[in-house]
Amino acid sequence: MVNFTNLTGLIGVAVAMAAALLLAPGITRFPWSRRAVLAGVFFVLALIPFGGMPIAAYLRGVTGDLSITTLVLLWCALLSGLRNPAIVSAEPVESRGLPMLIAIVAMFFYPLSLGIGMFDPYRPGYGDPVLIAALLLIALAAWFRKSALITLCIALAVLAWSLGWYESANLWDYLLDPFMAIYSLCALVLQAVRIAMRARGARM
Repeated sequence: MVNFTNLTGLIGVAVAMAAALLLAPGITRFPWSRRAVLAGVFFVLALIPFGGMPIAAYLRGVTGDLSITTLVLLWCALLSGLRNPAIVSAEPVESRGLPMLIAIVAMFFYPLSLGIGMFDPYRPGYGDPVLIAALLLIALAAWFRKSALITLCIALAVLAWSLGWYESANLWDYLLDPFMAIYSLCALVLQAVRIAMRARGARM
């Protein structure tokens, strides 16, 4: 029987490695076809056992299982990098609100989950109807605002959770992980810095 948790975890790490390859010096100058071949070969090599385990498994031992949101954005980063290496990013143009949404959630979620305050936001992840209803409203709002990627990430995360795709029974583990939280917080800070520099340049 296929262990979907292991399969998703290994493929996610392999995709991350392939996307990172597209940022290597010299790779960005290659034509689209050669970048696609290199990324494909690197992806396959990451899943071939060496010394008893795939290379991706060794890295997965450090990172753990990535959230569904991170997996979706990694695929976006890989596909964007194949089309144009200058935009290898998990932040497609139409979904720049996603890193901001994740950053805002992470700023409240992780401190509260670590015991700062009386409310533990991790507990509702075990199937609280209020959390599921809130996610539905966010997904609908994102859809009407044409932020399809936000809707897709929420829908796939809830679907995977309802199927018991991961070993975890908590919905938050499908929606968010520390790596995506750190990335989103850094993206939010960089965006604020860019806005401040543009405003400063406009005044000069």
